Amino acid sequence: MTTIAQQLAAIKVIPVIAIDRAEDIIPLGKALAENGLPAAEITFRSDAAVEAIRLLREAQPEMLIGAGTVLNREQAQAAKDAGATFVVSPGFNPNTVNACREIGIDIVPGVNNPSAVEAAIEMGLTTLKFFPAEASGGINMVKSLLGPYTQIQFMPTGGISPSNVKDYLAIDRVIACGGTWMVDKAMINEGRWDEIGRLAREAADLVK
Repeated sequence: MTTIAQQLAAIKVIPVIAIDRAEDIIPLGKALAENGLPAAEITFRSDAAVEAIRLLREAQPEMLIGAGTVLNREQAQAAKDAGATFVVSPGFNPNTVNACREIGIDIVPGVNNPSAVEAAIEMGLTTLKFFPAEASGGINMVKSLLGPYTQIQFMPTGGISPSNVKDYLAIDRVIACGGTWMVDKAMINEGRWDEIGRLAREAADLVK
Protein backbone atom coordinates (compact mmCIF):
# COMPACT_ATOMS: atom_id res chain seq x y z
CA MET A 1 0.00 0.00 0.00
CA THR A 2 1.63 3.25 -1.11
CA THR A 3 1.31 6.27 1.16
CA ILE A 4 -0.25 9.52 0.00
CA ALA A 5 3.24 11.05 0.04
CA GLN A 6 4.51 8.35 -2.32
CA GLN A 7 1.55 8.85 -4.65
CA LEU A 8 2.10 12.62 -4.77
CA ALA A 9 5.84 12.17 -5.30
CA ALA A 10 5.23 9.83 -8.23
CA ILE A 11 3.28 12.52 -10.12
CA LYS A 12 5.18 15.62 -8.89
CA VAL A 13 2.75 18.24 -10.25
CA ILE A 14 -0.78 18.18 -8.85
CA PRO A 15 -3.34 20.22 -10.83
CA VAL A 16 -5.38 22.39 -8.43
CA ILE A 17 -8.83 22.79 -9.95
CA ALA A 18 -11.66 25.24 -9.29
CA ILE A 19 -14.63 24.08 -11.34
CA ASP A 20 -17.99 25.75 -11.94
CA ARG A 21 -19.77 22.92 -13.79
CA ALA A 22 -19.27 19.44 -12.37
CA GLU A 23 -19.68 17.76 -15.77
CA ASP A 24 -16.61 19.60 -17.08
CA ILE A 25 -14.45 17.37 -14.88
CA ILE A 26 -14.89 14.39 -17.21
CA PRO A 27 -13.16 15.88 -20.30
CA LEU A 28 -10.77 17.74 -17.98
CA GLY A 29 -9.77 14.56 -16.16
CA LYS A 30 -9.30 12.78 -19.48
CA ALA A 31 -7.04 15.58 -20.76
CA LEU A 32 -4.91 15.42 -17.61
CA ALA A 33 -4.68 11.63 -17.31
CA GLU A 34 -3.86 11.08 -20.98
CA ASN A 35 -1.07 13.66 -20.85
CA GLY A 36 0.92 12.46 -17.90
CA LEU A 37 -0.83 14.14 -14.95
CA PRO A 38 -3.19 11.50 -13.51
CA ALA A 39 -4.10 13.63 -10.50
CA ALA A 40 -6.50 16.36 -9.48
CA GLU A 41 -7.03 18.45 -6.38
CA ILE A 42 -10.62 19.65 -6.75
CA THR A 43 -11.14 22.63 -4.45
CA PHE A 44 -14.20 23.29 -2.34
CA ARG A 45 -14.20 26.85 -3.65
CA SER A 46 -17.27 26.02 -5.72
CA ASP A 47 -20.56 24.24 -5.10
CA ALA A 48 -19.71 21.80 -7.91
CA ALA A 49 -16.76 20.25 -6.05
CA VAL A 50 -18.45 17.23 -4.47
CA GLU A 51 -20.25 16.20 -7.65
CA ALA A 52 -17.07 16.77 -9.68
CA ILE A 53 -15.11 14.44 -7.36
CA ARG A 54 -17.81 11.79 -7.70
CA LEU A 55 -17.93 12.05 -11.49
CA LEU A 56 -14.16 11.96 -11.83
CA ARG A 57 -13.86 8.93 -9.56
CA GLU A 58 -16.39 7.10 -11.76
CA ALA A 59 -14.74 8.17 -15.03
CA GLN A 60 -11.09 7.78 -13.92
CA PRO A 61 -11.03 5.18 -11.12
CA GLU A 62 -7.21 4.96 -11.12
CA MET A 63 -6.67 8.71 -10.78
CA LEU A 64 -5.26 10.31 -7.62
CA ILE A 65 -8.10 12.60 -6.53
CA GLY A 66 -7.84 15.07 -3.69
CA ALA A 67 -10.31 17.58 -2.28
CA GLY A 68 -8.80 21.01 -1.73
CA THR A 69 -9.75 23.97 0.49
CA VAL A 70 -11.30 21.59 3.01
CA LEU A 71 -12.11 23.61 6.12
CA ASN A 72 -14.20 21.37 8.37
CA ARG A 73 -15.49 17.88 9.17
CA GLU A 74 -18.53 18.18 6.91
CA GLN A 75 -16.44 18.93 3.84
CA ALA A 76 -13.97 16.16 4.68
CA GLN A 77 -16.82 13.66 5.00
CA ALA A 78 -18.41 14.85 1.75
CA ALA A 79 -15.05 14.52 -0.01
CA LYS A 80 -14.54 10.98 1.24
CA ASP A 81 -18.09 9.93 0.39
CA ALA A 82 -17.62 11.28 -3.15
CA GLY A 83 -14.45 9.24 -3.66
CA ALA A 84 -11.54 11.54 -2.80
CA THR A 85 -8.30 9.79 -1.84
CA PHE A 86 -7.09 12.63 0.37
CA VAL A 87 -7.96 16.15 1.46
CA VAL A 88 -5.89 19.32 1.48
CA SER A 89 -6.50 22.32 3.73
CA PRO A 90 -5.16 25.87 3.33
CA GLY A 91 -4.12 26.06 6.97
CA PHE A 92 -3.57 23.83 9.97
CA ASN A 93 -6.79 23.19 11.90
CA PRO A 94 -6.54 20.41 14.53
CA ASN A 95 -10.31 19.90 14.38
CA THR A 96 -10.16 19.14 10.67
CA VAL A 97 -7.13 16.88 11.16
CA ASN A 98 -8.94 14.93 13.88
CA ALA A 99 -12.07 14.66 11.74
CA CYS A 100 -10.07 13.22 8.84
CA ARG A 101 -8.46 10.69 11.15
CA GLU A 102 -11.82 9.64 12.55
CA ILE A 103 -13.39 9.12 9.13
CA GLY A 104 -10.26 7.52 7.67
CA ILE A 105 -9.00 9.89 4.99
CA ASP A 106 -5.49 11.32 4.60
CA ILE A 107 -5.02 15.05 5.08
CA VAL A 108 -2.23 17.31 3.83
CA PRO A 109 -2.68 20.51 5.85
CA GLY A 110 -1.28 23.89 4.92
CA VAL A 111 1.52 25.54 6.90
CA ASN A 112 3.87 28.46 6.30
CA ASN A 113 5.63 29.05 9.62
CA PRO A 114 7.49 27.16 12.36
CA SER A 115 4.58 27.18 14.82
CA ALA A 116 2.24 25.50 12.36
CA VAL A 117 4.91 22.98 11.38
CA GLU A 118 5.43 22.05 15.03
CA ALA A 119 1.67 21.76 15.60
CA ALA A 120 1.49 19.35 12.64
CA ILE A 121 4.45 17.30 13.88
CA GLU A 122 2.83 17.13 17.32
CA MET A 123 -0.16 15.44 15.68
CA GLY A 124 2.05 13.01 13.79
CA LEU A 125 1.75 14.67 10.38
CA THR A 126 4.85 14.94 8.23
CA THR A 127 3.51 15.52 4.70
CA LEU A 128 2.49 19.16 4.63
CA LYS A 129 1.36 21.71 2.08
CA PHE A 130 3.49 24.88 2.07
CA PHE A 131 0.93 27.59 1.31
CA PRO A 132 0.78 30.22 -0.07
CA ALA A 133 4.21 29.32 -1.33
CA GLU A 134 5.47 32.36 -3.21
CA ALA A 135 3.71 34.87 -0.93
CA SER A 136 5.21 33.16 2.13
CA GLY A 137 8.83 33.51 1.07
CA GLY A 138 9.06 30.92 -1.65
CA ILE A 139 12.09 28.70 -2.04
CA ASN A 140 14.11 30.43 0.68
CA MET A 141 11.34 29.88 3.23
CA VAL A 142 10.90 26.24 2.20
CA LYS A 143 14.61 25.61 2.73
CA SER A 144 14.55 27.48 6.04
CA LEU A 145 11.69 25.36 7.38
CA LEU A 146 13.05 22.05 6.14
CA GLY A 147 16.37 22.73 7.90
CA PRO A 148 15.33 22.25 11.54
CA TYR A 149 12.41 19.93 10.84
CA THR A 150 14.11 16.94 9.27
CA GLN A 151 11.04 14.67 9.48
CA ILE A 152 8.72 16.75 7.27
CA GLN A 153 8.20 16.95 3.51
CA PHE A 154 6.42 19.66 1.57
CA MET A 155 3.99 20.13 -1.29
CA PRO A 156 4.34 23.86 -2.09
CA THR A 157 1.24 25.43 -3.64
CA GLY A 158 0.43 29.02 -4.54
CA GLY A 159 2.35 30.94 -7.17
CA ILE A 160 3.92 27.81 -8.65
CA SER A 161 4.50 28.12 -12.40
CA PRO A 162 6.53 26.55 -15.21
CA SER A 163 9.27 29.07 -14.44
CA ASN A 164 9.83 27.97 -10.83
CA VAL A 165 8.40 24.46 -10.40
CA LYS A 166 11.70 22.72 -11.16
CA ASP A 167 13.49 24.91 -8.61
CA TYR A 168 11.04 23.85 -5.90
CA LEU A 169 11.21 20.18 -6.85
CA ALA A 170 15.02 20.31 -6.79
CA ILE A 171 14.85 20.84 -3.02
CA ASP A 172 15.29 17.67 -1.00
CA ARG A 173 11.98 16.68 0.65
CA VAL A 174 9.83 18.76 -1.67
CA ILE A 175 7.85 15.82 -3.01
CA ALA A 176 5.38 17.60 -5.30
CA CYS A 177 3.95 21.00 -6.16
CA GLY A 178 0.36 22.10 -6.60
CA GLY A 179 -0.30 24.22 -9.67
CA THR A 180 -3.15 25.90 -11.50
CA TRP A 181 -1.50 27.06 -14.71
CA MET A 182 -2.52 23.99 -16.72
CA VAL A 183 -6.12 24.08 -15.44
CA ASP A 184 -6.91 27.79 -15.71
CA LYS A 185 -10.58 28.42 -14.94
CA ALA A 186 -11.20 30.30 -18.18
CA MET A 187 -9.83 27.38 -20.21
CA ILE A 188 -12.11 24.98 -18.33
CA ASN A 189 -15.18 27.16 -18.78
CA GLU A 190 -14.44 27.51 -22.50
CA GLY A 191 -13.82 23.78 -22.95
CA ARG A 192 -10.28 24.18 -24.26
CA TRP A 193 -9.39 20.55 -23.52
CA ASP A 194 -6.66 20.26 -26.17
CA GLU A 195 -4.88 23.28 -24.73
CA ILE A 196 -5.20 21.91 -21.20
CA GLY A 197 -3.83 18.57 -22.43
CA ARG A 198 -0.87 20.31 -24.08
CA LEU A 199 -0.06 22.26 -20.90
CA ALA A 200 -0.42 19.09 -18.81
CA ARG A 201 1.99 17.25 -21.11
CA GLU A 202 4.48 20.13 -20.93
CA ALA A 203 4.23 20.14 -17.13
CA ALA A 204 4.70 16.37 -16.90
CA ASP A 205 7.69 16.49 -19.23
CA LEU A 206 9.19 19.46 -17.36
CA VAL A 207 9.39 17.61 -14.04
CA LYS A 208 10.48 14.19 -15.29
